[in-house]
Amino acid sequence: MMMMEWKWLWFIWMAVLLLVLEGCRWCTTDACLEHERIALLHLKPFFNYGNPLKSWVDLKGSDCCKWERVKCNTITRRVIQLSLNSTKWEYNMDYWYLNASMLLPFEKLKSLYLSENAIGGNLENEGFGKLSSTLSNLEILDLSYNHLNDSILLSLSELSSLRYLDLSHNRFEGSSHPREWNNLTNLKYLDLSYNNIESISNQGFQWLSRLTKLETLNLTGNSLKNSILFDMRNLSSLKTLRLSSNQLEGRLLHIQGLSNLINLKKLDLSENQIESLQSSKDGGRKLELTHLKELNLNSNLFNNSVFASLNKLLNLKTLSISNQLKGPIDTKDLDAFTSLRELNMRANELIDFVIHKESNVSRNVEEIYLDYSTLNTNILQSIGVLVSLKTLSLYACGLIGPLPNQGWCDLRNLEVLDVSGNALEGMLPHCFSNLTALRVLDISRNHFQIPLSFAPFANLSNLKALLSNENKMVTEPSFYTSIPKFQFEVISLSKCITSQQLSRKLPTFLYYQYDLRYVDLSHNNFSGTVPSWLLENNTKLEDLILKGNSFTGPLSFSSALISNVSSIDISENKIQGQIPTSTCSTFPHLSRLFLSKNAFEGNIPLCLSGMKDLSILDLSNNQLYGKVPEELITKGSLTILRLSNNNFSGNVVPAILKANGLQNLYLDGNKFSREVTNVDVSTFEFPNSLSDIDLSNNQLHGKLPRWIGNASFLLRLALSNNGFEGSIPMEFCNLNWLEFLDLSQNNLSGSIPSCFNPPNVKHVHLHGNRLRGPLSLAFYNSSSLVTVDLRGNNLTGSIPKWIDTLSSLSVLLLKDNHFHGKVPIQLCKLYSLSIIDLSQNMFSGPIPSCLGNLSLPMKEKESLATGFYLPFTEKDESTSIAMRKLERDINPYYPDSYLEEVIEFTTKSGFYSYEGNILAYMTGIDLSCNNLTGHIPPELGNLSEIYSLNLSHNKLMGVIPSSFSKLHQIESFDLSYNNLSGEIPNQLVELNSLEVFSVAHNNLSGSIPEPKAQYGTFIESSYEGNPFLCGTILHKSCSKPDAPSTRSNSLDDEGEDSLLDTYVFCVSFLVSYIVVVLTIFVVLYINPYWRSVWFSFIGKCITTCRYSTMANFLAYHIFRQCD
Repeated sequence: MMMMEWKWLWFIWMAVLLLVLEGCRWCTTDACLEHERIALLHLKPFFNYGNPLKSWVDLKGSDCCKWERVKCNTITRRVIQLSLNSTKWEYNMDYWYLNASMLLPFEKLKSLYLSENAIGGNLENEGFGKLSSTLSNLEILDLSYNHLNDSILLSLSELSSLRYLDLSHNRFEGSSHPREWNNLTNLKYLDLSYNNIESISNQGFQWLSRLTKLETLNLTGNSLKNSILFDMRNLSSLKTLRLSSNQLEGRLLHIQGLSNLINLKKLDLSENQIESLQSSKDGGRKLELTHLKELNLNSNLFNNSVFASLNKLLNLKTLSISNQLKGPIDTKDLDAFTSLRELNMRANELIDFVIHKESNVSRNVEEIYLDYSTLNTNILQSIGVLVSLKTLSLYACGLIGPLPNQGWCDLRNLEVLDVSGNALEGMLPHCFSNLTALRVLDISRNHFQIPLSFAPFANLSNLKALLSNENKMVTEPSFYTSIPKFQFEVISLSKCITSQQLSRKLPTFLYYQYDLRYVDLSHNNFSGTVPSWLLENNTKLEDLILKGNSFTGPLSFSSALISNVSSIDISENKIQGQIPTSTCSTFPHLSRLFLSKNAFEGNIPLCLSGMKDLSILDLSNNQLYGKVPEELITKGSLTILRLSNNNFSGNVVPAILKANGLQNLYLDGNKFSREVTNVDVSTFEFPNSLSDIDLSNNQLHGKLPRWIGNASFLLRLALSNNGFEGSIPMEFCNLNWLEFLDLSQNNLSGSIPSCFNPPNVKHVHLHGNRLRGPLSLAFYNSSSLVTVDLRGNNLTGSIPKWIDTLSSLSVLLLKDNHFHGKVPIQLCKLYSLSIIDLSQNMFSGPIPSCLGNLSLPMKEKESLATGFYLPFTEKDESTSIAMRKLERDINPYYPDSYLEEVIEFTTKSGFYSYEGNILAYMTGIDLSCNNLTGHIPPELGNLSEIYSLNLSHNKLMGVIPSSFSKLHQIESFDLSYNNLSGEIPNQLVELNSLEVFSVAHNNLSGSIPEPKAQYGTFIESSYEGNPFLCGTILHKSCSKPDAPSTRSNSLDDEGEDSLLDTYVFCVSFLVSYIVVVLTIFVVLYINPYWRSVWFSFIGKCITTCRYSTMANFLAYHIFRQCD
């Protein structure tokens, strides 16, 4: 019996052991759960815009825990985090509705990020409320940057496990009534910023006050008014409150509402219109928050008296107050802030910062920011008493002259010093070596003289980051051989001016550096070979920027593995030879490689296609040739590939059609010569990631491919200067996201499709083709359109009257077509117009006087995209501070798109291209070579910002308006080849900017303007063809008045002679006429034969004239009927 019991016990024990082992095996499985993998694949189509989920493949056994944007528990392998943010990032993308029940399989999900996805809400009955019972572990939910409205709030109220909820940048407009939020009892962080909320009901705040764990509330960027402060008086659990960028204004009457928030530690009231924080009621009550540590009052309307109203914030450590503070600031005004550590007074109108050694600020403050003030350099002499100061920022404060030898050098605890953007000059003083605690130094954009050996920094052993861009590097008077004590992590010496005697070799101190992370030596004209030893000596180096120098020879890298390098920029040098294949093995984690504008030749190394981290490759403007490796476009990790202006050839279309993941592709300026044929797009997985395609300046031919119309996600497409022919496919009308289109300089024919009016299009270039027909409805209602360039085609008809629907139009170029009719007055309603070229057409009628009402506004730089800075892994505080300063100084900067808006316009008797910053300032009107008639409207004189005005080769008449003297900016002014009369207004001599002026071939008379200032530079050709003009330039003197008596007598004599001559002529003519008539009458009376012949001749003449007149009348009548 005992044995039987033991056997049963042993059996039970073994069964339990097997179950435990099976459970452990299940717990430690390597792959994710199959049902969660399938659920992820069901989600993929909704979050794969631009193909960010490439690793999400439907392969059995594929571990979804290793998929991008998925995080699993390391033990259970259950999905705990989904980062599906930023998959549909365009601001105006059509919104869609989320089926939240698709998230039900992820029972252990803790974090869900769905921001920037254009979500408009939930499908009906499929909201987040259905997840409350299943997703009981969900703590973080990010729905920011979508199109959600108040209706989502009820659905979210069921998710009681939430701790973090971000609903910022949505559409909760008007009043918000969060009635059900009392269920979110675990919520600690709530972000409702940038929703244009005008008010939150009092009941809504009562519900919020029941969230006893709520610590952070962000209401930034709404339209809340002063009363909000009273309504939130019961949110006693709050520790952080942000009310920046609302409509708080004037004196805050409900200051007690804020004072009730007794646990508040951070308060942000910046970017409002607040004038005072002291109530006008309750005896002038002040803000009392005993636990408050950070207060941000930037961008309000405070004045110097604000410090007195804050003197009860005894524990305040950080005060930011960039406002309207003026004049001097005395540190005694800040004595109440006994705990103050950081004082930010950027962007005020300070002229002095009076420091007292005995003040609390002098003893305790650690960080002071006075950027964008107008301070005297003497401040540096008195600032030495701030014994605790660790950070001093005086960026762009108007400091001039050399640095003083005393004061600031006593700041022995100073760790961060920024005096960049001033006009300081000379050598750094010897006392500079006293700043032994210094870690970050920014002296960029001054006129300092920095020794090539960097001797002033030699003893600063703690210095980790030096930014000295745009200063001057000089040689020392004696040879300096000391080894520096510093080991930089960040060094930036871009655009340093060097003296002619200075060797163009690299500074010697770089040979002793082995801890560098970021090096920028760009635009210094350094010579020699590329210093690859910098990479070998500094194994932690991440970014090396050597662009814009004169490095020569072949490029070679060490064969040793250098794993930390992520970015190399050696563009704009004189490097020759082939691109070394060792690049791929030496830098396995390279992310960005810039080798443009050198003299590289040969083929692209195939190994570049296999670099898994390479995202940007720029090999443009070299002498590379051969075929572009298809794998580089289709299989790599590249997002930007730029191969412009080389000698590549072959057929790239198949690769483009499989370019999944690639965003920007630039193949312009090569020798691709194949016919781009239409393909069956159903056989390809079309690359929905491509946003930029540039194939311009090649030898492509054939018809424009219709498959481009399927790329509805394209933002920029350039196919100019090829041999494309035929019509523009109707499929181009499907390019709904298109912003930039350039099909210029091809052989395109037919009409512009009337359906072509993409809602987001900004720039359209179709010049230099054979397009014909009227514009019909092409571009109709394209309110975002900035540039229309249709020059050099065969377009006909008139400018459509709907042109005023193009409300953003800035540049209109219709030159060299066959447009006719009047210049429409609708152009005057386009208030953004700054360049108009209607020349070489057949426009007729008068010039609309309302054109003088155009404001010709300055254009923003016509860049097609923003840019990016080199990202940097923030290893420590010193490095991160330095990198943020580099971003502020826009160094280094790389554009997101290399396509740039270029405008061609005739001015100053020449043909010019305008782009970039120059384009932003160009304004002009060219109506030349038409059939315009009538007078020149005096209202055109109101175009005071215009640079070029050309009305030549028309049929204009009348006088030159004197109002043109108000065209103060004009540089080119052409009125030649018209029928203008009268004198040239003398007021035109006031046009001091005028460079080209012509009134040739008119009927002008009188004296030309006095040859002074600009008018002294104009030659005879400016006035030729006006026989009645006179002046020294024309070698024709104008008559000068004689002496008064002589002139008077002369006039009397001339008057008498003139009267006598007229009288004699009249009498002689009358007598002769009477004699002739009488003679004819007498002869015809005497001779009957001659009389008969005479009357017969007269009768025939009358008959002939009558029939001729009737025939012409009938012909005209018939013609009118046919017409």
